[in-house]
Amino acid sequence: MAVNQYRNPFVVAQRSLLDDLRRGGYILYTRHGEATLGHDQPNLNFQDCMTQRNLSDEGRRQAIAYGDSIRRLRIPISLPVEASPFCRTIETAALAFGGENVQVDPNGYDIYRLSSGSLSPREQSNILNKLLTVLEKQPPQGSNQIIISHSFPPGVGLGQIPNLGTVVVKPNGLGNGYNLIDRISLEELEGQ
Repeated sequence: MAVNQYRNPFVVAQRSLLDDLRRGGYILYTRHGEATLGHDQPNLNFQDCMTQRNLSDEGRRQAIAYGDSIRRLRIPISLPVEASPFCRTIETAALAFGGENVQVDPNGYDIYRLSSGSLSPREQSNILNKLLTVLEKQPPQGSNQIIISHSFPPGVGLGQIPNLGTVVVKPNGLGNGYNLIDRISLEELEGQ
Protein backbone atom coordinates (compact mmCIF):
# COMPACT_ATOMS: atom_id res chain seq x y z
CA MET A 1 0.00 0.00 0.00
CA ALA A 2 1.42 3.40 -1.01
CA VAL A 3 1.74 6.12 1.57
CA ASN A 4 0.62 9.58 0.52
CA GLN A 5 3.78 11.59 1.15
CA TYR A 6 1.94 14.88 0.49
CA ARG A 7 -0.59 14.46 3.28
CA ASN A 8 -0.86 17.59 5.39
CA PRO A 9 -0.91 16.58 9.09
CA PHE A 10 -2.31 20.01 10.07
CA VAL A 11 -5.42 19.47 7.91
CA VAL A 12 -5.88 15.98 9.37
CA ALA A 13 -5.60 17.39 12.91
CA GLN A 14 -8.15 20.10 12.08
CA ARG A 15 -10.59 17.52 10.73
CA SER A 16 -10.30 15.60 13.98
CA LEU A 17 -10.93 18.79 15.96
CA LEU A 18 -13.89 19.61 13.72
CA ASP A 19 -15.34 16.16 14.37
CA ASP A 20 -14.88 16.72 18.12
CA LEU A 21 -16.53 20.16 17.94
CA ARG A 22 -19.50 18.63 16.12
CA ARG A 23 -19.98 16.30 19.10
CA GLY A 24 -19.96 19.26 21.50
CA GLY A 25 -18.52 19.72 24.96
CA TYR A 26 -16.20 22.67 24.28
CA ILE A 27 -16.00 26.36 25.02
CA LEU A 28 -15.06 28.55 22.06
CA TYR A 29 -13.52 31.65 23.61
CA THR A 30 -13.43 34.17 20.77
CA ARG A 31 -12.07 37.69 20.53
CA HIS A 32 -14.32 40.35 18.99
CA GLY A 33 -13.89 41.54 15.40
CA GLU A 34 -11.52 44.30 14.34
CA ALA A 35 -12.31 47.53 16.17
CA THR A 36 -11.70 51.09 15.08
CA LEU A 37 -8.45 52.72 16.03
CA GLY A 38 -8.18 54.69 19.23
CA HIS A 39 -8.89 53.94 22.82
CA ASP A 40 -11.89 53.47 25.03
CA GLN A 41 -12.64 56.78 26.73
CA PRO A 42 -11.93 57.40 30.44
CA ASN A 43 -15.67 58.05 30.84
CA LEU A 44 -16.47 54.62 29.37
CA ASN A 45 -20.19 53.95 29.44
CA PHE A 46 -21.54 50.59 28.27
CA GLN A 47 -24.82 52.22 27.20
CA ASP A 48 -22.99 54.80 25.05
CA CYS A 49 -21.01 53.29 22.18
CA MET A 50 -19.50 56.72 21.45
CA THR A 51 -17.30 56.27 24.56
CA GLN A 52 -15.83 53.02 23.20
CA ARG A 53 -13.86 51.58 20.32
CA ASN A 54 -16.37 49.98 17.97
CA LEU A 55 -16.27 47.48 15.14
CA SER A 56 -14.81 48.67 11.85
CA ASP A 57 -16.42 47.64 8.56
CA GLU A 58 -13.81 44.85 8.42
CA GLY A 59 -14.78 43.81 11.96
CA ARG A 60 -18.42 43.56 10.91
CA ARG A 61 -17.43 41.43 7.90
CA GLN A 62 -15.36 39.21 10.19
CA ALA A 63 -18.27 38.74 12.63
CA ILE A 64 -20.65 37.71 9.85
CA ALA A 65 -18.03 35.34 8.39
CA TYR A 66 -17.47 33.78 11.83
CA GLY A 67 -21.15 32.97 12.34
CA ASP A 68 -21.49 31.74 8.75
CA SER A 69 -18.49 29.42 9.24
CA ILE A 70 -19.85 27.96 12.50
CA ARG A 71 -23.17 27.21 10.78
CA ARG A 72 -21.59 25.91 7.55
CA LEU A 73 -19.36 23.56 9.53
CA ARG A 74 -22.39 22.36 11.53
CA ILE A 75 -20.79 23.10 14.90
CA PRO A 76 -23.65 22.96 17.44
CA ILE A 77 -23.75 25.87 19.85
CA SER A 78 -25.64 26.52 23.02
CA LEU A 79 -27.68 29.71 22.98
CA PRO A 80 -27.45 32.37 24.14
CA VAL A 81 -23.91 33.27 23.14
CA GLU A 82 -22.16 35.19 25.91
CA ALA A 83 -20.61 38.60 25.17
CA SER A 84 -18.61 41.09 27.18
CA PRO A 85 -20.60 44.31 27.85
CA PHE A 86 -18.67 46.38 25.27
CA CYS A 87 -20.47 47.48 22.10
CA ARG A 88 -17.83 45.79 19.91
CA THR A 89 -18.30 42.39 21.58
CA ILE A 90 -22.09 42.58 21.63
CA GLU A 91 -22.18 43.65 17.97
CA THR A 92 -19.77 40.84 17.02
CA ALA A 93 -22.01 38.27 18.72
CA ALA A 94 -25.21 39.79 17.26
CA LEU A 95 -23.86 39.86 13.69
CA ALA A 96 -22.63 36.28 14.01
CA PHE A 97 -25.61 34.72 15.79
CA GLY A 98 -28.49 37.23 15.92
CA GLY A 99 -29.13 39.88 18.56
CA GLU A 100 -31.84 37.82 20.24
CA ASN A 101 -29.22 35.11 20.90
CA VAL A 102 -26.78 37.29 22.85
CA GLN A 103 -26.47 37.47 26.62
CA VAL A 104 -24.22 40.12 28.16
CA ASP A 105 -21.70 38.79 30.66
CA PRO A 106 -20.36 41.59 32.89
CA ASN A 107 -17.27 39.49 33.71
CA GLY A 108 -15.96 40.39 30.25
CA TYR A 109 -15.10 43.83 31.60
CA ASP A 110 -12.69 42.21 34.06
CA ILE A 111 -10.95 40.38 31.21
CA TYR A 112 -10.59 43.73 29.44
CA ARG A 113 -9.10 45.25 32.61
CA LEU A 114 -6.28 42.67 32.61
CA SER A 115 -4.63 44.58 29.76
CA SER A 116 -4.64 47.88 31.68
CA GLY A 117 -1.41 47.08 33.50
CA SER A 118 -2.77 48.84 36.58
CA LEU A 119 -4.16 45.85 38.50
CA SER A 120 -2.58 44.56 41.66
CA PRO A 121 -1.47 40.90 41.64
CA ARG A 122 -4.43 40.12 43.90
CA GLU A 123 -6.94 41.77 41.52
CA GLN A 124 -5.41 39.94 38.56
CA SER A 125 -5.56 36.64 40.47
CA ASN A 126 -9.24 37.21 41.38
CA ILE A 127 -10.13 37.86 37.73
CA LEU A 128 -8.25 34.77 36.55
CA ASN A 129 -9.93 32.64 39.24
CA LYS A 130 -13.36 33.82 38.02
CA LEU A 131 -12.31 32.96 34.47
CA LEU A 132 -11.22 29.50 35.64
CA THR A 133 -14.72 28.88 37.02
CA VAL A 134 -16.26 29.92 33.68
CA LEU A 135 -13.91 27.73 31.65
CA GLU A 136 -14.48 24.68 33.87
CA LYS A 137 -18.25 24.73 33.30
CA GLN A 138 -19.34 22.13 30.78
CA PRO A 139 -21.83 23.23 28.09
CA PRO A 140 -25.12 21.37 27.63
CA GLN A 141 -24.74 17.86 26.17
CA GLY A 142 -24.08 17.86 22.43
CA SER A 143 -23.30 21.58 22.13
CA ASN A 144 -20.51 24.11 22.53
CA GLN A 145 -20.57 27.41 24.41
CA ILE A 146 -19.33 30.54 22.64
CA ILE A 147 -17.94 33.49 24.58
CA ILE A 148 -17.19 36.69 22.64
CA SER A 149 -14.78 38.77 24.68
CA HIS A 150 -11.26 40.21 24.63
CA SER A 151 -7.64 39.18 24.21
CA PHE A 152 -5.25 38.87 27.15
CA PRO A 153 -1.82 40.34 27.79
CA PRO A 154 1.07 38.04 26.76
CA GLY A 155 1.49 35.18 29.24
CA VAL A 156 -1.77 35.89 31.08
CA GLY A 157 -4.97 33.84 30.97
CA LEU A 158 -5.53 32.51 27.44
CA GLY A 159 -2.84 34.79 25.98
CA GLN A 160 -3.04 37.07 23.01
CA ILE A 161 -5.83 36.33 20.53
CA PRO A 162 -6.19 37.89 17.06
CA ASN A 163 -9.46 39.47 15.88
CA LEU A 164 -12.09 36.72 15.69
CA GLY A 165 -9.48 34.20 16.76
CA THR A 166 -10.82 31.35 18.88
CA VAL A 167 -9.27 29.44 21.74
CA VAL A 168 -10.85 25.98 22.01
CA VAL A 169 -11.19 24.94 25.65
CA LYS A 170 -12.28 21.53 26.97
CA PRO A 171 -13.85 22.05 30.42
CA ASN A 172 -13.29 19.23 32.91
CA GLY A 173 -16.14 20.21 35.24
CA LEU A 174 -16.26 22.61 38.17
CA GLY A 175 -13.19 22.29 40.34
CA ASN A 176 -11.39 20.12 37.80
CA GLY A 177 -9.83 22.73 35.51
CA TYR A 178 -9.81 22.75 31.74
CA ASN A 179 -7.57 21.85 28.83
CA LEU A 180 -6.49 24.23 26.07
CA ILE A 181 -7.11 22.20 22.93
CA ASP A 182 -6.24 24.52 20.05
CA ARG A 183 -6.22 28.05 18.66
CA ILE A 184 -8.07 28.71 15.42
CA SER A 185 -7.86 31.89 13.37
CA LEU A 186 -10.86 33.17 11.43
CA GLU A 187 -8.98 32.39 8.21
CA GLU A 188 -8.49 28.76 9.28
CA LEU A 189 -12.15 28.47 10.24
CA GLU A 190 -13.25 29.94 6.90
CA GLY A 191 -10.90 27.56 5.06
CA GLN A 192 -12.39 24.37 6.51
